[in-house]
Amino acid sequence: MIFLISCSTTSTTVVAPLEIPGAHFVGNKACADCHADIVRKFPMSPHARLHFENAAMPGQSGCESCHGPGSEHIRSGGAAKFIINPGKNPESCFQCHLDVHAEFNLPQHHPVIEGHMNCTDCHDPHGGDIFKPAGGLAMATQNQSCAQCHQAQTRPFVFEHEALREGCTVCHSPHGSINRKMLVESDPNLCLRCHAQVQGPNVPAGHIYIGNTDHTTFLQIGTCWTSGCHTAIHGSNVDPRLRY
Repeated sequence: MIFLISCSTTSTTVVAPLEIPGAHFVGNKACADCHADIVRKFPMSPHARLHFENAAMPGQSGCESCHGPGSEHIRSGGAAKFIINPGKNPESCFQCHLDVHAEFNLPQHHPVIEGHMNCTDCHDPHGGDIFKPAGGLAMATQNQSCAQCHQAQTRPFVFEHEALREGCTVCHSPHGSINRKMLVESDPNLCLRCHAQVQGPNVPAGHIYIGNTDHTTFLQIGTCWTSGCHTAIHGSNVDPRLRY
């Protein structure tokens, strides 16, 4: 599709509405007859912003923009085969979340495109809190969502890593990363974003101090969590310096 803008041309890709063979779009009110609980909380969801009263094409707005045309689903009494369920197939999510789709193709990623997980395992597309399970503060809820699978990393510790209070995504890219363990960075710079180096006239030239300890030699051995030092990166029950 070509648009004329200020005497210059530009190509624009239009996302086509979802299709279900033999079905046509019926509008949100038809969905509300059976899905009253979802319709009641949906206005709090970020996805509710996609609703346009005068959408250019049917299916560009409301429930059917994610679930496809609903006429056959209604006619059949709610048959699952006549509606698109993003909880089983993420393709309808990827139509809008192109950046997330790209991240799932990075070397380290949650196995969504392989079919072992789906977007709704972590996200509630209908609710105001996009992370599951619903309730609680945003970051706390985010960690609860991760804890459903990563119980060993998110359990209570005697000596906790304070970064967990900020949320798992401070260190991990949840959709995908080029780094192992889906880390946002693969070297000590990940830790040094919070554990700032000490600078000043009393620090010898070429040395790296973190707190009162000279870390120059330690950092030459490897990362903070692989050099034999802070191996209990999520928390420890025996050592305040996060060691096993």
